[in-house]
Amino acid sequence: MFRLRSTLAAIAAATGLILGVLPVAQAAEPLKVAFVYLGPVGDGGWTFQHDQGRRALEKEFGSKIKTTFVENVPETADAERVIRQLAVDGNQMIFTTSFGYMDPTMKVAKSFPKVHFMHATGYKTAANVGTYQTRFYEGAYLLGMIAGKMTKTNTLGFVGSFPVPEVVRNINAYTLGAQSVNPKIKTKVVWVNTWYDPGKERQAAETLVAQGADMLAQNTDSPAVVQVAEEKGVHAFGWDTDMAKYGPKAHLTANTENWGVYYIQEVKRELAGTWKPEQTLWGIKENLVVLSPLNASVPADVSKLFNEKKKDIVDGKLIPFAGPLKDNTGAVKVAAGAVLPMGDLMSINWLVNGVEGSLPK
Repeated sequence: MFRLRSTLAAIAAATGLILGVLPVAQAAEPLKVAFVYLGPVGDGGWTFQHDQGRRALEKEFGSKIKTTFVENVPETADAERVIRQLAVDGNQMIFTTSFGYMDPTMKVAKSFPKVHFMHATGYKTAANVGTYQTRFYEGAYLLGMIAGKMTKTNTLGFVGSFPVPEVVRNINAYTLGAQSVNPKIKTKVVWVNTWYDPGKERQAAETLVAQGADMLAQNTDSPAVVQVAEEKGVHAFGWDTDMAKYGPKAHLTANTENWGVYYIQEVKRELAGTWKPEQTLWGIKENLVVLSPLNASVPADVSKLFNEKKKDIVDGKLIPFAGPLKDNTGAVKVAAGAVLPMGDLMSINWLVNGVEGSLPK
């Protein structure tokens, strides 16, 4: 019986070779990478830029990876449900792209120690959780510098989302950049308590213009602020994405993110087996913070200064939060010759001198 089985096996093998049937190697399964988005992908704003980064991943790695995303996920208990389901579905890397996802990410990560999580703009880490954010305040400083040079009313406007450190940094940097070229500057802020609500953003922008602001910036997602500026004959800056098409005359430049450079790095590390949790903080130098082309209406001297100061930031010669700095109550926060420590900058909860009002409780 043994000889019969051996003979049959040999015949089958020979037949396979004659017919040209060779053993096929098992194809490697693609790395599954998931993204959790706060808003709609749309064609502009924070979520759009993250999705551009996801698309850059697909272009870079092709069939080696498989990406998926869930959009319009609120920063509530629902976020935990979505993140958990993505882990259950076998995603090996999960990027959670908004500050309010921090605690849900940490909670799910405990249950899935082999899954690697990266949380945007947060500060909590674990053995399988890293964080990433930008030095977006570098771009905000440069926007402010343009605003300070071009304003006619010496009043800047800022539409704020939530009073979290990320937003407070940007308001402060915007004001400091303007004050560096125009000490008469004051900044008015209207808080909308949302990341994306075109109606509220529009109302806030209209209020700021009515209060005398002729230079508008925002830390919100829709192009409503730029659209209001175009309608009212004032200037504005795009945020997260280039919003020039919504205000060809009003839009001077935009402070944007190139998330693809970070996502490609992290996936390369995952595929190589070298990923580890890190706290990444990249800016203009690393090409994560990108300023869009200046409007042709920006005067030549302002354009020249803008490019010089951008180079100074890249070279480390210009640090936006260098002293002396006071808050808007007059208290000294950073002495002359000193720099605000990075830990304090990441948790900042005070407004610089020149910003009117106080932070919402």
